[in-house]
Amino acid sequence: MNVNRKTSFQILLDEWRLLNFYGRFEQVVALILSAVIAVIIVVSLIQLIGAVFTLLIMGGFNPIDHRIFQSVFGMVMNLLIAMEFKHSIVRVALRQDNIIQVKTVLLIALIALARKFVILDPEVGAEKIAALAATTVALGLTYWLLRERDDRTSPESLPPSLTCNNPFSSSP
Repeated sequence: MNVNRKTSFQILLDEWRLLNFYGRFEQVVALILSAVIAVIIVVSLIQLIGAVFTLLIMGGFNPIDHRIFQSVFGMVMNLLIAMEFKHSIVRVALRQDNIIQVKTVLLIALIALARKFVILDPEVGAEKIAALAATTVALGLTYWLLRERDDRTSPESLPPSLTCNNPFSSSP
């Protein structure tokens, strides 16, 4: 057993000492946002469980009824959006990312659009469906392009002579 192993809190303190004023400010904001979103997620989960339980007891839980389906899955999708958003903020708080990544924002937007399609009223007009579909395609294409760019510039995709951890490289 390694006695000198640092805890996560000790690592956080070591990194905190290295941050400038703005870095510390960003950390505090990220931690506060993360805590607030965690409370929202817990409250939303309790409300979802309560709503499903009430529907089950009243015998009104009929997943074939589109209003109930829209309501329940709308709440589930809201939770997924909040959890993904919290995950992106936690990555900033843990200094795994310096900023919230554009790809994460695009994924959250795609989840929100998927939620919109799930809860879409059957009487909605074709133009609104077409606009939502076009937005989904645009966001999906943008995400794909960013992922392709990142895949091409990742260290795994570079030749061994261009990676900095190659012991046989002639570069310093």
